[in-house]
Amino acid sequence: MFSKETYIERRKKLKEELIKEKKSGLILITGNGEASMDYLDNTYDFKQDSTFRYYFGIDRADMFGLIDLDNDKDYIFGYDYTISDVIWMGPQNSLKNEALNFGIENTGSYDDLKLFLENSNDKKVHYQPQYRGDNIITLGELLNKTTCEIKNGSSEKLCYAIADQRNYKSSEEIEKIEEAVNVTRAMHLKAMQTAKAGMKEYEVTAEIQGVVLGNHCTNSFPTICSTNGQTLHNHYHGNTLESGRMLLIDCGAKSASGYCGDMTTTFPVDAKFTPKQAVIYNILIDAYDHAESILKAGITYKEVHLAACSKIAQGLKSLGLIVGDLDKAVKNGVHALFMPHGLGHMMGMDVHDMENFGEVIVGYNGEAKSTQFGLSSLRMGRVLEDGFVFTVEPGIYFIPELIKKWKDEGINSEFLNFEKIEEFLNFGGMRYEGDYVIENGRSRRLGLKMPKTIEEVEAERAKAYINSL
Repeated sequence: MFSKETYIERRKKLKEELIKEKKSGLILITGNGEASMDYLDNTYDFKQDSTFRYYFGIDRADMFGLIDLDNDKDYIFGYDYTISDVIWMGPQNSLKNEALNFGIENTGSYDDLKLFLENSNDKKVHYQPQYRGDNIITLGELLNKTTCEIKNGSSEKLCYAIADQRNYKSSEEIEKIEEAVNVTRAMHLKAMQTAKAGMKEYEVTAEIQGVVLGNHCTNSFPTICSTNGQTLHNHYHGNTLESGRMLLIDCGAKSASGYCGDMTTTFPVDAKFTPKQAVIYNILIDAYDHAESILKAGITYKEVHLAACSKIAQGLKSLGLIVGDLDKAVKNGVHALFMPHGLGHMMGMDVHDMENFGEVIVGYNGEAKSTQFGLSSLRMGRVLEDGFVFTVEPGIYFIPELIKKWKDEGINSEFLNFEKIEEFLNFGGMRYEGDYVIENGRSRRLGLKMPKTIEEVEAERAKAYINSL
């Protein structure tokens, strides 16, 4: 929670932007409700909508924030806890007092909101895209629209205005993000210092989760902890760690302030990399370092992505996996066989910040995305600017099914030595990720120093085996 002046200024800026666009009416920002797991009172951990929290601050369920553009008034609609709630939850702040903490004097109940909207003389209601079914239904009831109309009726202008604010992180936001990044770092170090052959993936995941809880955080997304790194989003944790394999960890912390961290590391199950693992890992880190070296205000992130891909292709060509004209190969997307995802994404109160608004709005500022395989998965391609916080995450994977498809269909066959590639069919995959901010035209990696080189990673891995003696 920041000072109430921060939230007042955020709402003021949003109003000014919409009025500048000649928009009038009401901005209705939905908070989230509790989500039940298997019966009504057994709920998942509560996650407030990040846009609601950004402008209205309150981190409790079933809230609505309303901004009246024509009368320059802000409202919070929700409910006050009853004595039954207090019995189960303990003493709670009143809605009125809670709202005052964020500079809002006007409050009311859900019924008051319904009446307010009914009496608003058909004013235009601007709202953000919805990603929860219950919010779609509730908005439909409030605005007398079908669920289909609600899904298709969100305000693009509002999304652009919000993204234009939230993409530029203030110094106080960067401080909170960096706190989450440092907890994320501790999660990865715990995995490096704990994992060893014979353990289950879920045992390593449990160690990671202990760091999350021990720092009063939640997960910014479900932890990936897998010896099958070639599966990009592998949330299965049942495999046994085996000598000769690698373990990929992709995880992040979300702090109590609502800001996220996101890092990926890959390390050997053994104390040291095998020669084959080391060669590929060094290509990966070369690509990462090259991307880091060219990050600055004014460059497009698409350029950074392609530069990292070129570095990977260059390394794989040195091993004989890629052949022919390297520039032409990269232009044709040959590297996507080994890295079929984008280099990174915006990060803030969401681990993929505001992705519910759409990548074209947040990550491309309205420019069309490429349709080329691999490049189409780049979530951010826009010009980097001061205040942007984002991830850098190159990867190298050997996905047997994808390799077979390209070989069978002759995709980019003039640039690929499938005989050499098939020597890596059981290799798996690896990636490495760090979090960055652009400040004064230059990039800075957020958080304390993180192990990256083979020597640094092996120094941490040694601790796991020393500790097991």
